[in-house]
Amino acid sequence: MAGRSTRLRLRVSPGARTKSINRHGDGWKVRVAAVPERGKANDALIEFLAQRLELPQESIELVSGHSSRDKIVELTGIERAEAERRLEQAQ
Repeated sequence: MAGRSTRLRLRVSPGARTKSINRHGDGWKVRVAAVPERGKANDALIEFLAQRLELPQESIELVSGHSSRDKIVELTGIERAEAERRLEQAQ
């Protein structure tokens, strides 16, 4: 699957008590415990997605929304259907 990639829309809530991921419209709502300062929440988001998707962190790139709650990430090495399946199982 190397070379394949997909993009996901995310709505991120930093500073949450617990980490979670749920469907949110045509994307996903992700809650992370890290605070939104100096990229801490973005780093926590990448780490959380890597765990849930069973991908190395290097395969996940934040391509849009670095300082916004609405973000787009690009996943390398996984097709959209497989990424969606893994996220559904993680709920």
